[in-house]
Amino acid sequence: MAPLQRRPLRSEQVLLLTLLGTLWGAAAAQIRYSIPEELEKGSFVGNIAKDLELEPRELAEHGVRIVFRGRTQLFSLNPRSGSLVTAGRIDREELCAQSPRCLVSFNILVEDKLNLYPVEVEIVDINDNTPQFLKEELEVKILENAAPSSRFPLTEVYDPDVGINSLQGFKLSGNSHFSVDVQSEGHGPKYPELVLEGTLDREGEAVYHLVLTALDGGDPVRSSVARILVTVVDVNDNAPVFTQPVYRVSVPENLPVGTPVLAVNATDQDEGVHGEVTYYFVKITEKISQIFCLNVLTGEISTSANLDYEESRFYELGVEARDQPGLRDRAKVLITILDVNDNVPEVVVTSGSRTIAESAPPGTVIALFQVFDRDSGLNGLVTCSIPRSLPFELEKSVSNYYRLVTNAALDREEVSLYNITVTATDKGTPPLSTETIISLNVADTNDNPPTFPHSSYSVYVLENNPRGASIFSVNALDPDMDQNARVSYSLAEDTLQGAPLSSYVSINSDTGILYTLRSFDYEQLRDLQLWVTASDSGDPPLSSNVSLSLFVLDQNDNAPEILYPAIPTDGSTGVELAPRSAEPGYLVTKVVAVDRDSGQNAWLSYRLLKASEPGLFAVGLHTGEVRTARALLDRDALKQSLVVAVQDHGQPPLSATVTLTVAVADSIPEILADLGSLEPSDGSHNSDLTLYLVVAVAVVSCVFLAFVIVLLALRLRRWHKSRRLQALGGGLASMPGSHFVGVDGVRAFLQTYSHEVSLTADSRKSHLIFPQPNYADTLISQESCEKSESLLTTQDLPETKGDPRRLQQAPPNTDWRFSQAQRPGTSGSQNGDDTGTWPNNQFDTEMLQAMILASASEAADGSSTLGGGAGTMGLSARYGPQFTLQHVPDYRQNVYIPGSNATLTNAAGKRDGKAPAGGNGNKKKSGKKEKK
Repeated sequence: MAPLQRRPLRSEQVLLLTLLGTLWGAAAAQIRYSIPEELEKGSFVGNIAKDLELEPRELAEHGVRIVFRGRTQLFSLNPRSGSLVTAGRIDREELCAQSPRCLVSFNILVEDKLNLYPVEVEIVDINDNTPQFLKEELEVKILENAAPSSRFPLTEVYDPDVGINSLQGFKLSGNSHFSVDVQSEGHGPKYPELVLEGTLDREGEAVYHLVLTALDGGDPVRSSVARILVTVVDVNDNAPVFTQPVYRVSVPENLPVGTPVLAVNATDQDEGVHGEVTYYFVKITEKISQIFCLNVLTGEISTSANLDYEESRFYELGVEARDQPGLRDRAKVLITILDVNDNVPEVVVTSGSRTIAESAPPGTVIALFQVFDRDSGLNGLVTCSIPRSLPFELEKSVSNYYRLVTNAALDREEVSLYNITVTATDKGTPPLSTETIISLNVADTNDNPPTFPHSSYSVYVLENNPRGASIFSVNALDPDMDQNARVSYSLAEDTLQGAPLSSYVSINSDTGILYTLRSFDYEQLRDLQLWVTASDSGDPPLSSNVSLSLFVLDQNDNAPEILYPAIPTDGSTGVELAPRSAEPGYLVTKVVAVDRDSGQNAWLSYRLLKASEPGLFAVGLHTGEVRTARALLDRDALKQSLVVAVQDHGQPPLSATVTLTVAVADSIPEILADLGSLEPSDGSHNSDLTLYLVVAVAVVSCVFLAFVIVLLALRLRRWHKSRRLQALGGGLASMPGSHFVGVDGVRAFLQTYSHEVSLTADSRKSHLIFPQPNYADTLISQESCEKSESLLTTQDLPETKGDPRRLQQAPPNTDWRFSQAQRPGTSGSQNGDDTGTWPNNQFDTEMLQAMILASASEAADGSSTLGGGAGTMGLSARYGPQFTLQHVPDYRQNVYIPGSNATLTNAAGKRDGKAPAGGNGNKKKSGKKEKK
């Protein structure tokens, strides 16, 4: 029997445990607290941290906060203690009116987990309100024939408290004719009634003064007093009667103010004054009296304020009909408010971040918001949506909460700000909707490296640049922002010619401007290869490289350098040798020069700057070869000093000079014998140099004046002779051309023999300058023009026939000569042009004219003709028999003499060296000039 009795016990235990588990789950799902009303602000409500299984300090870390839907925040969290406290004084009657239980519901949100915990706090009533009469002074009229037990309604009494603290009873002052009774309707206000206990006699006592006391059940007890004046009225045996005891009506909440709702009607069978009925509201609160109004005469009820279904869905009104004597009747009016879709949905963002990283993965929660509609039914059903073009979507959460999450990857460089429009639409007719914009900033992450607009750069810098000068600027763009877009520049480490690259150029890390740290030399460094790195300031930093080629451009900063002849280090002067038998065009030496520059700056040209014997030597313009311009004569000095200038073609051009000393001799002993004469002597004659110059200028001026007079005389003689020939009948047709030159010849002579004398205070440093004509490639001094052969030969002089030595040329001395291998320069084997050519420019023409004038001047000194020995054109008598025409280019072809119409030609016999009769009429003068 024992086992059979234990089974029911086990079943009861299982049932009990199940029930306890159910209650525990319900308690865990919702947190409940209970507090009395009228607590001070900050009063303890409950330990919310303990109920959430958190430490007080973790509330702020997890972002725990209260989500309250109501208009007023009633509670708050104490972050120190982790408890729930009151946010202010709570009045239960204001919050819940006459509801038996006053419950306040809200949610606790854990921010980081986005979890909601419902909380319910019950507000317990305390006896803080005294029962209140609607009127403290009452007047009651009672017919004298009123039957005992008749009831007469008094003013209603209202106590906002509930339960035991509400109105409990009434107490009437001592009187045998009346008593008080209470009529209660549920939990609303109580309506006391005066009960007649016996018959009245108006003649015995017409007025009664009563005191009515209302008492509640609180501790301590609270009470209030109303004074009642009872007047005994004469008999009126018919009271007004309503057509129906209860009136019902339904109206929409959007009913305009002043619209009639319904009309009540009561009738009185009495006549006259006793039959006039008036209407009054009874059993209504002050709030209802502000919403509805009653026409006293007609009984029409209309609205005096806007109706709101969301505030009150039902109204109960008491209407009383009275006649003049005071008889009355009451009826109820029940007004039902119909809901209209007049409230747009509301979107309340309860949590979320206004910034999201562009690297956030899809599915990241951005915001949590609540959607609600104060309407009811379909009017209160709300749906949410966002534009589909955005990379976001909505997820339904608990109750009417939604989560806004990402559904695609974000890119701040494309879109940096999203204005997400959340549209909430109800299902009413017509549907109402609202739009809420959630602004979301996309935070930048360092996902883009700096980029250069070009794959490589080329920079050109002139050499000899100043140090520290900016030469170029690079710019890299980073589409990121702030620190991630802050670009810094650097140069890759490298070495050049044993020195670090950073010692040549530097770069500004902020601006990307390149600066030179050295002055570049094109001859040492022509190009640099750099790698510029652009790095941002992100974490981790990103970078990119670009190639930069720096090219150094040449400037004309190097003067030509003469390699040969080399300048001796001991202070001596190098000597070049030239045999006296050298022919015109003989290669004496070659000036070799180089220029360390390049291009046009290294193109060199050579010219003879100064010569002790002008016209004796010529320098090749482009080759630098020093050649003899004419045959060497015995009168030519042993020492010939030449100054050769080498100039480049840069801007501005640079040049260098070298002094050549050429020894003219046929044998080495002759050179050794005259070495002493190579040294310049500073004799005492320098002191008399100024006097010599003055005398020379005066002599030259006199000679020039005499020459002009002679020319004029010859011109007049020729004119006179031509007149005589014309008079004889033209018998001079076969006479040779004129021996004189005209005005053009004089002008050429003046241009050729113009001179300049410069005198200073110090007579030892005065000098005389003869300007030299300029030639294109070969430089010939003016004196060579005087020593060239004459091109005018009209007759042979008889003085030369008897002296054959003047018709022969002395053979050259071949004791020593430079071989072709011994001549300096690469063009030593090239021979000069020995053939005579017609002058091809203005300078050659002037030289030819000067030669003709020189011969003409010889003819003007005596009676002899211009001719000399055969083949010498009169120059043998001037310079000696060793100077013949075989060493001079033949310029006698088609020679035009200015001022004459004759054209000279050369006989074949003279060219072949045949010796016609010659003269030496100018021998003395020639000797004088040679000595000079």
